[in-house]
Amino acid sequence: MVTSGLDASGLTLLKVQPAAGEQLAVRATVFASREGIDKLRQKVADFGEKNRIKNDGTEGRPYNADLVQSIGAIAEAGLRALWRSPNQKFPDGNDARPWEIWLDKAAAGDFIAGAPGYGVAITADLLEFPEDIVVIGTATSDALALAVRRLGGVRALAAPTVTADYFDALEIEEQLEWVDDVVGRATFDGGGDPNYITLLDRGVSRAHPLIAPALAVADRHAAEPAWGLDDMVGHGTQLAGLALFGDLTTAVQTMNPIQVRHRLESAKIIPDAGHNPHHLLGVVTRKGINAVETTGDRRRTFTLATTTEDDTPHDGAPTSWSSEVDQLASGVSGNRKIKRLVLLSAGNTNQNQFGNNDYLAVCDLPENELESPAHAWNAICIGAYTEKNVLPPGEVGLPLAPVGDLAPSSRTASWSSHWPLKPDVVFEGGNWLVDGAPPPMKHPALSLLTTDHQYPQRAFTTTGETSGATALAARAVTEIWSDYPDLWPETIRALFVSSARWTPQMRSHLPVNPAKGDYAPMFKRYGYGVPDLNRARRSASNALTLIAQDTIRPYRKASKPSAQHVHNEMKVFQLPWPVEELRKLVQSPVTLRVTLSTFIEPNPSEPARGSKFRYASHNLRFKLNRPNENQAAFLARISKAGEQPEDPVVDEDDNWIFGRNRRDVGSLHIDELVCPASDLARRNLIAVHPVAGWWKAKAVPDPEEKIARFALIVEIDAGETNAELYAEVQEAIAVLNVVENVV
Repeated sequence: MVTSGLDASGLTLLKVQPAAGEQLAVRATVFASREGIDKLRQKVADFGEKNRIKNDGTEGRPYNADLVQSIGAIAEAGLRALWRSPNQKFPDGNDARPWEIWLDKAAAGDFIAGAPGYGVAITADLLEFPEDIVVIGTATSDALALAVRRLGGVRALAAPTVTADYFDALEIEEQLEWVDDVVGRATFDGGGDPNYITLLDRGVSRAHPLIAPALAVADRHAAEPAWGLDDMVGHGTQLAGLALFGDLTTAVQTMNPIQVRHRLESAKIIPDAGHNPHHLLGVVTRKGINAVETTGDRRRTFTLATTTEDDTPHDGAPTSWSSEVDQLASGVSGNRKIKRLVLLSAGNTNQNQFGNNDYLAVCDLPENELESPAHAWNAICIGAYTEKNVLPPGEVGLPLAPVGDLAPSSRTASWSSHWPLKPDVVFEGGNWLVDGAPPPMKHPALSLLTTDHQYPQRAFTTTGETSGATALAARAVTEIWSDYPDLWPETIRALFVSSARWTPQMRSHLPVNPAKGDYAPMFKRYGYGVPDLNRARRSASNALTLIAQDTIRPYRKASKPSAQHVHNEMKVFQLPWPVEELRKLVQSPVTLRVTLSTFIEPNPSEPARGSKFRYASHNLRFKLNRPNENQAAFLARISKAGEQPEDPVVDEDDNWIFGRNRRDVGSLHIDELVCPASDLARRNLIAVHPVAGWWKAKAVPDPEEKIARFALIVEIDAGETNAELYAEVQEAIAVLNVVENVV
C-alpha cells in the first residue's frame, strides 16, 4: 500500500499493520476530515476518468494510480481499528468504562476541551510523550466513537492498566529504580526567590530523595521545641510528595523532564504520641506558623490537612480554631503581622456509614458537615472529587463514585446561606471499591501514589481523601503564585477559586433550567468546582481576565457623636471593555464572571457568632451598572442603597446566575451572568462598596484609620466565537484605574 498519500490533504495516517489472514496485505487506519473525504473521493474519481499526458503527447497512466491501485477496499473504521491493546481486551457492550486515549499533541487540547460535550469524561492527569498525549476517558463505545469522528486527534485507544497499586506493590528494589528515574528527570529550581508550601502537619521525612532537594534541613520546625522533626506516622511525608509532584502515578510514567519551581517547609503541629487538647488547637497552629516565619519573609502557602470533630455540629458558625485561622490569614495574629494564604482540608467521612449505593445522600447528612476549622472565612477550603475508576484487570468489584463526582470521603456543608460557601473548590481525593457487603473499601488502585516516610524500606505508598486533595491544591495554587509573585494572597485566592468550574457529572444533578435555589446543593458539595490552572494563569484571545488590587476605608464617624459610624467610601472601576469586538458579536452570548476577595478580621464573641455582620470587621459587595446607565445614575443608585442598615438589597437586573443569597456571604464573593455581547459593551462600571461590619460599631474609636485590602477579578468569555477581545483590552489597559472615590 502506498501510504504517503494517506497522510496529506486532510488525511492523517494513524497506523499501518498487517491485515489478519491476508498474506502480504496491510491495513491502514486513517482519520479523514470532511475536506479529506472529499479529496480522497476526487482522487479515486480522477483515477477512473483521467490519464496523465506524457511529454510526447500520448496518454500515460491514470492520475493517482500508485495510491488507488494499492487500495483493495475502503471502509468506515470503528473503534477496534484504533485499538493497540490485545484484541481480547477490547470492551464488550456499550457500558460506560475507562479508555486510554492516545492523542496527537497538536490536537490534544481541542479533544480534551471538546470531549465532555460528547459524553466523554477526561481525567485531569495526563502522560506526555515525544509525539503523544495520553489521557483516561470514561465513556460508552458510542459516545467515544462520536467524539473521535467529530473532534479528531485520536491516534490510538488502549485498555488502562497501570494504576497506583502497581507501583505501591512493587518490591523495594524496583521502587528504587522508579525513584531514580524520576530524580534523574526532575529539576528543583525556584529561582532566587521561590514560593514555599508550608505543611502544618506531623513533620516530613527528608530521607526520601524526591523530597530532600526541596526541603532544607533548616526548613523543618515544630510548634513545641521538645518535639522531634521527623514524620513518625507518614501523613506529612505523603502530603509532601503530592505537594511537589502531584499524583506520582503520572510522574513515574511520563518520559518528559519535571520542573519543581517551589520548595517545602514543615512545621510539626501534631505530637507523635497523643493529641493536642481542643482548647490549644488554634494556639499550636499559631506556634507552628511563628516557628516557620523565623526564617524570614517568604511567599508561603500554609497547608493544614487536619480537622477536629469536637466542634461538630457547628452549622457554619465560627469556632475558636477557625477564628484563629481567620486572624492568622488577615495578619492580626502571629508574631509577624502579615496577610497569609491558608489552605484547609474539609475533613473526611466515616466509610462505615456507607452502603453500596446513593453515597451522595450519606455525604449530605448533617453529621457529615465540614469539620472545624475548614469553615474559616479567609482560608481556602478543599474538598475532594474523583476521576479514579480504573481497576486492575480481573479485580472484582466496582468504583462507588462516578467519574467527575464527589469523592465518598469528602464532607459537605450543612448550611446553605448566611455563613461562607464551603468547600471553596475540590481536587482529586480517590474513590472507594464496592465489592460484596457494605461498607465500601479504600483501594490502592483508586488512590493517589506518593512518597513513603519509611524510605529506604519503602519508596511509594498510596493516600487520598481530603488530605491528599489539599496537598494537590497547594501545589496548584503555588504554581499560580510562582507565575505572579507580586499578587497579594487575597488576589491569588480569588484567581484560584474563580477559575473553578463544575464537571459535567456534577452539573448532571441540576435541573435543565436551574433556578437560583437549585445551586445550593452544588455549593455544599463541590464549592465552585475543579480549578482550571490554564484559565487561572493565562488569558486567551476570546477569554480574558482583568485583575485590580486596591484598598478601601469602609467606615467613618457619623456627624453626631452619639450615632453609629457610617459608610465612608466606595471604589468605582471603569472597565476597559473591548467595545468594538463586543459590538461585532451583537446578540452572541458572553459570560461575565466577577470575583471579590478580602480578608476580614474576626470577632468570635458569643453575640457575634450569630451574625455575619458582627463577626467580620468589614463586609464588601460589588455591583455592576445596567446597560445605558451612566456613572452618575449608577452611583446615585448604589449610594442610596448604602444608607440602609446591614446588607441592603440593591435594585438591579436579576441576571446573576447564583444570586445574592449565594454570593453575598463570607469574604469571597463570586457570581456570573450571561448576556448579549452588545449589552455587556454598555455595562462597564463596577462598584465595590461596604456594608455593615464590627468596625462600624460605636466602640471602634477611629474607624477612618481602618483600611481593608481587596482584589477584584473580572473575567469575560466569548465561548467558541472568534472574537479578539484580548488585543483591544491590552491597548486600553492603562485606563483600568479608579475613576473616583465617592464619599
